[in-house]
Amino acid sequence: MKVRPVVLASVATLGLAVGWWAMAEPRPVVATISTVAGMPPVADPTNLYSETAAGKLSPAVEGALQRVYVPNRRGNSVSVIDPETLQVVDTFKVGRNPQHVVPSWDLKTLWVANNAEGRTDGSLTPIDPWTGKPGASIAVDDPYNVYSTPDGKYVIVVAEELKRLDFRDPGTLKLEYSIAAPRCGGINHADFSIDGRYALFTCEFDGAVTKIDLVNRQVIGTLTLSPYWQRPDVVAQLAAIERKRSELVSTKQVLVQEAPELGGAICTSRGMPQDVRISPDGKIFFVADMLTDGVHVVDGESFKQIGFIPTGSGAHGLYPSRDGKKLYVANRGTNKMMVRPGVAKGSVSVIDFATRKVEQTWPIPGGGSPDMGNVSADGKYLWLSGRFDDVVYRIDTGSGAVDKIKVGKEPHGLAVWPQPGRYSLGHTGNLR
Repeated sequence: MKVRPVVLASVATLGLAVGWWAMAEPRPVVATISTVAGMPPVADPTNLYSETAAGKLSPAVEGALQRVYVPNRRGNSVSVIDPETLQVVDTFKVGRNPQHVVPSWDLKTLWVANNAEGRTDGSLTPIDPWTGKPGASIAVDDPYNVYSTPDGKYVIVVAEELKRLDFRDPGTLKLEYSIAAPRCGGINHADFSIDGRYALFTCEFDGAVTKIDLVNRQVIGTLTLSPYWQRPDVVAQLAAIERKRSELVSTKQVLVQEAPELGGAICTSRGMPQDVRISPDGKIFFVADMLTDGVHVVDGESFKQIGFIPTGSGAHGLYPSRDGKKLYVANRGTNKMMVRPGVAKGSVSVIDFATRKVEQTWPIPGGGSPDMGNVSADGKYLWLSGRFDDVVYRIDTGSGAVDKIKVGKEPHGLAVWPQPGRYSLGHTGNLR
């Protein structure tokens, strides 16, 4: 029986197809992330910032005014900047000691966290992003910062002075439950694991970071951080000093005993961890430290420090670029809690996420105190408050050029709005 030419052609075509497939580069298999119930799925496990790329604005923010909201801590007010004109277009009073402006999980409200330091009249003031106007403040215990659980079920009010996390109903702000963190003095900033199971919160006054199990609602552990993380004797002594700190209030330095096998004696002080940000692949947490002038690197799962990256004096705020490749570090320019205007010599360091190295550093011309803020929706600018200079900086992420806008007294955690992303985990716009 003769073979039909069409059959021969089909077999030849099939052979070429099989040959091409065999020679082709195999595609890497990326495992999906199993998240906690109710949390939006992880779109790209290799880059959890994939949905915050430039242009990926949620329908939930359609029509929201393009504004920069600046809480003035000592002014008890919020300055509102039009990012197009670089002008302050509104200023309104809020509660006492506003610290951060925080987008809600559903992106519909901006909360001003007024923690009323040393008093009992803390509050949250809602801002309507479509009008730019505030609503009536709601009484809340000690709200230094605000986050949301990854499933959006609870608002997390960080009660810093009380060493406590309060989980509240996002609609009514009624307290549902709390997690005490007695070994985390100065609990304040946080970031969340890629699957939503846990979060790392910094312990500013204990030189540490604490890991919170969000599923079982408990503290997993607390880790003392140090630039000398490879020296267990240093870390152990720093941890011991923190446990006895009430007896050693005036002690600012600790001389570590000679240990030749570990590299000799070291004279060091405890750290003061600030902002936290997770790596794009969800494995590593970066922790800014304003006393050790750099960024600690912590493995999330093992909860061990695995590195330290020197950046600049007073490392404070951490913000990923819109493409998820860089991490901007705001170096406040001083290790002190308060200095006069013009004294701090601040800068911004740019860390490459992949190499964990500083690629470049942009000084603030004439000195300055860059603190906290965020990246513009298009990724072209980094907006930061000038904490001790009563200004806001707009920094060009291409050149490092700086514009300054005068605002109220002691600006802190400003929010740029709107921002790309599907939902907000809190702070000044930790979106995913």
